[in-house]
Amino acid sequence: MKNKLAIAIAQLNPVVGDIAGNAEKIVAAWESAAARGADIVLYSELVLSGYPPEDLVMKPSFMRHLKNAVEDICKRTASRKNGPALLLTTPWEFDGSRYNAVLLIDGGTIETVRAKNDLPNYGVFDEKRVFAAGPMPDVVDFRGIKLGVPICEDVWTPHVVAHLAGRGAEFMLVPNGSPFEADKDGLRRQLIRDRVLECGLPMIYCNEVGGQDELVFDGGSFGLNGEGNLAVALPAFAESVQISNWSRDGDGKWYCEDATPDARYPSGLDAIYQTLVLGLRDYVNKNRFPGVVIGMSGGIDSALSAAIAVDALGADRVRLVMMPSPYTSADSLEDAQICADMLKTGIESINIGPAMEAFGTMLAPAFAGRDPDIAEENIQARSRGIILMGISNKFGHMVLTTGNKSEMSVGYATLYGDMCGGYSVLKDLYKTTVFALCHWRNAHCPQGVLGPEGMVIPERIITKPPSAELRPDQKDEDSLPPYDVLDDILHQMIEGERSVAEIVACGHDEETVRRVWRLLDRAEYKRRQAPPGVKITPRAFGRDRRYPITNGFTNLVT
Repeated sequence: MKNKLAIAIAQLNPVVGDIAGNAEKIVAAWESAAARGADIVLYSELVLSGYPPEDLVMKPSFMRHLKNAVEDICKRTASRKNGPALLLTTPWEFDGSRYNAVLLIDGGTIETVRAKNDLPNYGVFDEKRVFAAGPMPDVVDFRGIKLGVPICEDVWTPHVVAHLAGRGAEFMLVPNGSPFEADKDGLRRQLIRDRVLECGLPMIYCNEVGGQDELVFDGGSFGLNGEGNLAVALPAFAESVQISNWSRDGDGKWYCEDATPDARYPSGLDAIYQTLVLGLRDYVNKNRFPGVVIGMSGGIDSALSAAIAVDALGADRVRLVMMPSPYTSADSLEDAQICADMLKTGIESINIGPAMEAFGTMLAPAFAGRDPDIAEENIQARSRGIILMGISNKFGHMVLTTGNKSEMSVGYATLYGDMCGGYSVLKDLYKTTVFALCHWRNAHCPQGVLGPEGMVIPERIITKPPSAELRPDQKDEDSLPPYDVLDDILHQMIEGERSVAEIVACGHDEETVRRVWRLLDRAEYKRRQAPPGVKITPRAFGRDRRYPITNGFTNLVT
């Protein structure tokens, strides 16, 4: 009977669809683990395809490439005598169906296949669309040790783990693809601790790391011993391959020989900021953009977007463009320049006055007899969008939009204007969080970022009243409730799904709540056309929250 087990936890950053590149990462992690004496390597969920692969798995050619890659991995890992086995995760076909699966590969041979039983179908997850649910899994016999290998959602409820424990499992190894949400790490650890205490078996939870479109996987893999105490912890927001050594005691229970202090998992604003940085970095790099271009207004949203971009990509890959109009204040011009100097990017200025005059002349016959209004204001925003897209087309830099969740919730944004771009790093941040993150970044410089230490956003940008500056003396609060009021109402409506009456009972003015509700509902058509952006909250716009555009359920009484 084998009484020692060296488990390598491979927390990797795969690219969805890059089967060859992911296979290289898998083999490199296996070689690193082999050099350090590992017996088995645990990977995160669907590491070979990248997670989530969505409808790619419905392509027969994609599944064929996955099968060929698995065969190649088997050949390459068979070459090292007594090398570690792999718990390789991949979409896999057997018995006429397609599964989210884990393959035990030992000595270059697929010894066992297990499929995910509990397929999530909520929020951003729709695995039932592309995978069949596997049968209740049996244990995996690995060199005389009975392993339970539940996959991700299989451990979020008790039944799969209880079944595996009843089948004689000695140890639980769990591949995961669990994206970041604020304060979710504590939830994961508590949930895994619950499963451990229920079954009395140690459990290692291996999570993916990296950005995939709107999702960011934060890593933070960990293991608990059979009493529910932390035994091993990997860093957040970084790739890592770590060996954890376990021994069987006289009672046949496994314990960790080299329990390590907890790797510090960032929390609060720190975690949110690092998620934004990783999400933007991976979106730009995985899609092979040379960098980003940002329209700088001298306001807080573009300043924070620029700081995140520099931290993610480096100053040399961030192009800042100021596009003043006759309504742009001298303070905004100065603030944008100071912010660019702090970030060490430089900034260029392109005046939109000639475009405004040209459009005014062109549209004068069509607008005859009408006073200037929001139409002229939006032409300014759209002129800026044309400029940014022109620079993007000419040089290849992706336009990074700068709108936040508060604005997108109530439609305080211009289609084909300030909404124009390829990615929105602030998309899921309420305005009050934007303010908080600016203060936080001025006081902290996270490890691994490429931007400068110290203050990167001028204090005046944070303290001055927000304004779109599309007409004289304009302020956001001319059109919207104060942001602390607006954000609380929106949070209750979006994340809480509360009614008007419930929100009013929390102390808000009823007419204000009704007005915000109407604005939120009417802006759905804009949000459908908005670029993707980093998901931070449990109800990000997009796949988390799906409301009809044509919607008669708008005049709620309660």
